[in-house]
Amino acid sequence: MPRVIKPKSFGAPLGMYSHGMAAPAGELVVVAGQVGVGAGGQVAGGDVGAQTRQALENVHAVLAAAGCDWGDVVRLQTFLVSADDIPGFMRARQEAFPGYFPDGAYPPNTLLVVSRLVRPELRVEIEAMAVRRPRRSAARPRVQPRKRARR
Repeated sequence: MPRVIKPKSFGAPLGMYSHGMAAPAGELVVVAGQVGVGAGGQVAGGDVGAQTRQALENVHAVLAAAGCDWGDVVRLQTFLVSADDIPGFMRARQEAFPGYFPDGAYPPNTLLVVSRLVRPELRVEIEAMAVRRPRRSAARPRVQPRKRARR
């Protein structure tokens, strides 16, 4: 499980994120930027809240396919196309994060405002990094050494 880093000289984060996080050894899982488009290819809605919820669901689907869950996430990066969308994004995140991170150990998140995304109707894109813990191999039965035949 990743461990939150809290520098003693820092105040609390400004939102639902940690200043840093240390992850145990494992395999790095990088989730490409996910947007508010559902499995059928339709944009979840014209507002940033609906698109944020869909983008988070898409991130979750990739995490699950990699054998991870939200507790394995060590970094998020979010892109919005307008600073006016920040409140709507924050509301959607505040609704989702307590269920994703019930212990309140939110991963670091960088929020950037960009001029646009790949399609003009898209309002938000979210990337993630997770660390998949090494899988434990099933215990192998111990093989007894063969007895040598006496001659």
